This record gives sequence, structure tokens and C-alpha cells, in this order.
Amino acid sequence: MSLEKLKYPIGKFVVNESINQSMIDEWIVDLSTFPERLKNETFDLTDKELDTTYRIDGWTIRQVIHHCADSHVNSFIRFKLALTEDNPVIKPYFEERWAELKDSKQMPIASSLNIIEGIHERWVFLLMNLTSIDLKKTFIHPESGESFYLDEIIGMYAWHSNHHLAQIVECKKTFSNENL
Repeated sequence: MSLEKLKYPIGKFVVNESINQSMIDEWIVDLSTFPERLKNETFDLTDKELDTTYRIDGWTIRQVIHHCADSHVNSFIRFKLALTEDNPVIKPYFEERWAELKDSKQMPIASSLNIIEGIHERWVFLLMNLTSIDLKKTFIHPESGESFYLDEIIGMYAWHSNHHLAQIVECKKTFSNENL
């Protein structure tokens, strides 16, 4: 498998120019089911399997799970900022540095799975109650200076969830191949 396919097993995220309610509803379903799908893919993994990278120079499955918790908490906060302030400048973070911290590299995944479950429950409830005006609210990412609409960020995080889940699924295929 090519490095590009290993990095992006479902392809790179592409912003859709015309987002409609049907797309948003589908993305919300992806976000609502992500915690359970993630638990189903990881519940029986050993520490050795959790500490396996999904590609050369990539994160371990453990780091990916902790990253999803970190990233989705940050996104939820960004949504709330955008909904309560006028085009706020959000605080970026160095996800690659966070992934190298001891909690990301060594802790059991249960706490991050719980965070993901809780944050997604709140996030999905919030998303299901957004108005068309809310969906067009924005925040500014200071690294690019660009404003991002909440409707496109919903799509980005549905993709993000599916992207990392696909990395885990692909990595798990190597476990069954090793056991043949």
C-alpha cells in the first residue's frame, strides 16, 4: 500500500462548495456513531497492538485514540466560541507535540474513549439544534487568518473521525496477517 493511502485511507478532506442539510445530517450521524465504532474496533486490542504504528513514522493506535479525544474536545470548544462570539480567533495547538506526551503514548485508552463518548454526546446534541444562521457562524484560525464556517467544520470532523477509524482498521489487518 502506498504511503499516501496509509496516511489517508479514505482520501484527504475536501471542502464541499455547496453544503446542504442532507450532508450535514449525514455528518452528524457519523459523529454520533463514532464513539461506538471506535470502541468496537479497539475493545480487544492488546497493549502490543495499541502500540503498533499504522504506518512508518506514524502514530500508534494508542496515540491516534488519544489524539481524537484531544482534537474533538478542541473542536467542541471552537464551536462554542463561534456560537457565542463574533468570528473569534481560536487557539491552535501542536497536535504532533501533544501526541508525544506521556499520556498519549502510555496511558490506557479507556479515559480517551470515555472523553470521546461524552464530548460526542454533547457535540451531537448541540449540532442537531443549530439553526441555518448558526451553521454560517465562523471562527478564525490564526495560522492561516482564514475564517471557517461551522457547517464545513462539521464535515471536516466527520471526515476526521472516519479517517482515523480507517487507519485503525487498516492497521488491524496487519495483526490478522501476522497470525496466519
